[in-house]
Amino acid sequence: MYTGGSGPVNGSENDMLMKTFADYAVAERSARLSDAVVHAAKRTVIDWFSALLPGGVVAPATMLIEAFDEQVGNGRAVLYPSGKRAPAPVAALINGTASHTVEFDDIFRDAIYHPGCPVIAAALALGQARKVDGDRFLRAVIVGYEVSTRIGAVMVPAHYKYWHSTGTVGCFGATAAAATVLGLDEIQFANAMGTAGTFASGLQQAFRSDSMTKPLHAGHAAETGVMAALAASRGVTGVHDILEGEVGFGNAMSQDVDWSKAVEGLGSSYNITRMTVKNHGCCGHTFASIDGAQEIQRRQGLKPADIKAIKVSTYGTALKVTGNYKHSTPFEGKFSLPYVVASALVHGNVRLDAFTPERLGCPETGKLMDKIELAIEPKLDASFPKQRAALVEIATVDGRSFRHEQTTRRGDPDSPLSDDELVGKFHELAGSAIGAGTKPLLDAIWKIDTRADLDLPFGATPRRDAAE
Repeated sequence: MYTGGSGPVNGSENDMLMKTFADYAVAERSARLSDAVVHAAKRTVIDWFSALLPGGVVAPATMLIEAFDEQVGNGRAVLYPSGKRAPAPVAALINGTASHTVEFDDIFRDAIYHPGCPVIAAALALGQARKVDGDRFLRAVIVGYEVSTRIGAVMVPAHYKYWHSTGTVGCFGATAAAATVLGLDEIQFANAMGTAGTFASGLQQAFRSDSMTKPLHAGHAAETGVMAALAASRGVTGVHDILEGEVGFGNAMSQDVDWSKAVEGLGSSYNITRMTVKNHGCCGHTFASIDGAQEIQRRQGLKPADIKAIKVSTYGTALKVTGNYKHSTPFEGKFSLPYVVASALVHGNVRLDAFTPERLGCPETGKLMDKIELAIEPKLDASFPKQRAALVEIATVDGRSFRHEQTTRRGDPDSPLSDDELVGKFHELAGSAIGAGTKPLLDAIWKIDTRADLDLPFGATPRRDAAE
């Protein structure tokens, strides 16, 4: 637990949880950070841009730019990849939404949560608006990750039954980051968090149908963080026990929350060093199944025509969220475990082009999907959310059978992508939107803690074919 800082936030024992977060956040602005933490933070920013840039040239981000046309063109925060300017709350909303659209954003496994979308969107938009340096921005990202991942980890799995953690917990992460950018003191920090907590929302039903609402959860969280921090900087107060209060966030949206665990290791053990980097462009609940099926295919040299039947057994939430066979639209495809597994076996990967009309309508993929059976594996269900695993069994037309238990996902903390793999992902995805502008942007992010400003170089004219 972080034990530094000065007196109580509101002078009440009931405020000790928020006081701990507030003291940590303020101290982190000048704390000595290890090279490992700084490096991990830079990786999150690189990975966020990997998801942001291709998401910025498609709906709903393009529609939001039109919807807020009276504000776009004003302000100092940048919309990516167009390079247009907007006020910080609007930029946080649009960039946060864009970064959650193509399903390549990072994950904190223990909280079932995508922190980069709300946290980095809020920190960058407000940092550009207030002309802070790169060091302050990076520390804001770290604070946002550390505070929100801990809140999220104690809220799940019960919270995830109805709520989308990125929309709910993300409000706290974005607020903590924005408050750090502004340099708020402990009381202002607590006020901002108290205000954000009552705006925390995002329902699971949003991913159960083909709509654009889900990525808006991340954008709303980023916008909420900017709004709450700006309001607190001017004296707007918020309830300091919004997390643990009788009718607060924990009791209203989870059950039996042990808040003492939320501050364990705060300031000494960094969750930002334990992020999952997505290796597939779809819902993370499908990843272990994809990895397991591809591992059998690789080992045995199987072609789709060799396969008679596939059985995928995994944890229950994976099937609740992605256990459907509808895949006629990109949204449906990204949330169809049978589709992404079959598509990976047929085409070799699940990247951006996996959700083009041609791939979605691929007859060979459709035939293979018909051979896939889904089931809940009790052992793997019991280990969720700390473990995301799948048991894959493949029977061949010539009578052979193969079985592989994928105990983690490629890109998880216990099977991480290397820096080279992360950079390769960045060039692939970002390049689809800005072409040759990826290298200057990448170089700037690796050195962002030494930059005097956040005017990052990038190809400001999005490629036409990326938006089509």
